[in-house]
Amino acid sequence: MAGLRRSEVQPHDDYGFFGPGSVVWKVWGYPTSLTVGFQRAVVVEELDPPLVAAVHHTQGIYRRPRTRYDRTLRYFAMVAFAGSRDVCTAADVLVKVHSKAIGRLPYGDGTYDANDPASQLWIQLTGWHSILYAYERYGPGKLTDEEEQEYWQACAVAAELQTCSSDDVPRTREGVRAYFERIRPRLSASPIARQAMRHLLKSENVLPPASRWARPADLVAAKAQRIATIATMPRWMRELAGIRQSALLDLLIVPVMKVAFAVVHLSPRLELRLLARLSPSTVPVVAPVKLGIPPCREEVLTPAEARARHGFASPAAAHPDLRARQAARVLDDGRTPSEQALVESQEILGPLA
Repeated sequence: MAGLRRSEVQPHDDYGFFGPGSVVWKVWGYPTSLTVGFQRAVVVEELDPPLVAAVHHTQGIYRRPRTRYDRTLRYFAMVAFAGSRDVCTAADVLVKVHSKAIGRLPYGDGTYDANDPASQLWIQLTGWHSILYAYERYGPGKLTDEEEQEYWQACAVAAELQTCSSDDVPRTREGVRAYFERIRPRLSASPIARQAMRHLLKSENVLPPASRWARPADLVAAKAQRIATIATMPRWMRELAGIRQSALLDLLIVPVMKVAFAVVHLSPRLELRLLARLSPSTVPVVAPVKLGIPPCREEVLTPAEARARHGFASPAAAHPDLRARQAARVLDDGRTPSEQALVESQEILGPLA
């Protein structure tokens, strides 16, 4: 990473679904997004009982925290920055990967399915809201009304890459708030949710091994990110999850993080260097954008245009036979699901180990 040259960076096929000048590139391209914003998203998501049941069942965040973080962050970044073919391929394989995350809820009745549209909508809105909120709090500040309208419209576009319906995505801040208020009664900080949230707040779990002299700096940075992430969570959510942090820390962390992120943002190469420590698989996705390398075709597509061009079904309609077989294996036969899709996904989403 230290010697990354422009000539070594592979350009994307096209601008994907957003492109230069878009509010998505403005917000997601700021260093708050793939740090505090992303961490907030994955922590808050665990309050959804079906989602955390799937997370707990696979144990991926505990057995391989670094590669799990790396692969998930890569997918987040691909949606924002990668070419349309690569994004469609990743969205398609993710449906197959999620087909193995199915089972019976550990608390109460019912089942969970990672491809369930309700869970996918929760992930989509939690992710996009967290990215924007981190940008507002620790970055340049609030968007203009026009930019925010574009942002939530873009969120609906990105939802077409999930199994949920883009029609269900609110297009305004008020609509997003109403969604979270509506879903709040179903959220639960079960023991497995609290365990997952505390684990995901430990940024040091996803950092690579460091030399003795670098470890203190890593621990300070991880602690600062944890404080910053918790400071973005409303009090009711912290109380629900049993997470404690003083109002004074909430206040003091803001100028620290604003300055740190502003300094990092001055140098695209420094941004890429730090990203390489958090998520090496994400660097090839972000590097062309940060280094100003144009794609092979300077065009922006819609997801529908991209699927038609590259030959993919919509995620909601993708791989019905596989999903049915996985459900039958787990729910009817009591067997473990096939992990073939997980193995297949390594070429697209990054290594498992």
